[in-house]
Amino acid sequence: MRTQTLDAFQVIADPSRRQMLMMLSKDSMTINSLAENFDMSRPAVSKHIKILYGAGFISITGIGRHRHCILKQEGFDEVQKFINYFDKFWLTKLKKLETILNNKAK
Repeated sequence: MRTQTLDAFQVIADPSRRQMLMMLSKDSMTINSLAENFDMSRPAVSKHIKILYGAGFISITGIGRHRHCILKQEGFDEVQKFINYFDKFWLTKLKKLETILNNKAK
């Protein structure tokens, strides 16, 4: 069976995955410690973690017998590019409006 590939926006669309990312922004956590914060089965948490890992939002590092989840920049890059594009778009529109308003004021 083929695993469905999700883009960054599909990944962060899920509230549980967003909550996991917020938790990991404070510190790395083991998969078990993440799972303790959710009212879902451990396999369901593991599925969310696999999705975050596959999209480049987290890395998983083995430390002793535990697997720690750590945030990675890679997954956020696609989201940031999208935001940057529209920041530039709106800045351009606002500059044009400013020019029009300045010309009318004169």
